[in-house]
Amino acid sequence: MSGGREQSGEAFLQKLEAAGYEACDPPVLQPASVFLALSGEDMRGRLLLTSDGGGGEYCLRPEFTIPLSLAYLASSRVGDAAAFCCHGPVFRQRSVGSPEFPQAGLENFGRADREAADAEVLALALETAGASGGWRTRIGDAGLLAALLEKLSLPPVWMRRIRGGLGKGRTISDVLSPAHERGDHTGVLAALDGADKAGARALVEDLLKIAEISALGGRTPAEIAERFLEQASLRSSAALDDDRRALLQKFFAIENQPDQASAQLRALFAESRIDLDAEMESFDQRLNFMAARGVDLDAMVYSSSFARNLDYYTGFVFEASPEGAAQGGSWIGDPAIGGGRYDRLLSTLGAKADIPAVGAAIFLQRLNGAQ
Repeated sequence: MSGGREQSGEAFLQKLEAAGYEACDPPVLQPASVFLALSGEDMRGRLLLTSDGGGGEYCLRPEFTIPLSLAYLASSRVGDAAAFCCHGPVFRQRSVGSPEFPQAGLENFGRADREAADAEVLALALETAGASGGWRTRIGDAGLLAALLEKLSLPPVWMRRIRGGLGKGRTISDVLSPAHERGDHTGVLAALDGADKAGARALVEDLLKIAEISALGGRTPAEIAERFLEQASLRSSAALDDDRRALLQKFFAIENQPDQASAQLRALFAESRIDLDAEMESFDQRLNFMAARGVDLDAMVYSSSFARNLDYYTGFVFEASPEGAAQGGSWIGDPAIGGGRYDRLLSTLGAKADIPAVGAAIFLQRLNGAQ
């Protein structure tokens, strides 16, 4: 890393430490299995992988959220409020630019006042990056979407389908249409539909073993079997009735300044007789905390269709870019700041129960328009 870049990173670190975030330097070499399991499909082909003499797979750290989460779990403060920050190189295979690039990160763990913590992390990320006039911030709420799907009695697999589809730029009409994934697997899916899950999983795994397929696209036979079962579940529930489809179309069409979006969401839920009052109270409380911290809500867009391309987000999500990179709700290139809430990640990594957590990544190169 060049001296200028290092100095910039140190300046970021000093600002975050002054705000009460403890500096941490997680190892560059990380267990690959954690990222393959938790970071979603988008990450699979982007890791820089290596292995040890015993066949264990490792990767150069592709981001800071999981390494800092592991550092928190290894500390004596698990379950208590704690905040960490870091800066340094991260490594990802990219179509443009070097696979090594500088990043700063901040993660906040264990706070029950989720809305205040959300606002703090967003405000600190913007302040640390020097965001001012001309910046645009886009926010979403994976928790609100999950609550709506539950009220509509849609199976959890729809959450993955919707977030994955939107994250890849598909239209909501396409996402809500009956599942037509790459290739025609209707025969397999029909055979699995309604079958005993354990037996169906064993069948798919056995077929892969017979074909001598031990891994495909970075997935194990067990993971491939699980995806087939998900697709079978989608196939059986893909035909949404007109009322639920129309409601979801209206929901995902909402994109507005946050206060105005809140009014639109409340009106839609009231019209549809769906009780999401608690979720909307949380939504509005978060906005109030943002405003109290000086975040310009008028320079912000809430979009119901905004989904970040990582599977572990469970609530508030956000991205921000300086003028020229953001036009309205659309981004040219990649955001300079991105993050959100991931309350279930810590238990997945080994905690005895879910722990509130929210964080942000600052892509130092992108602050100057570089990729």
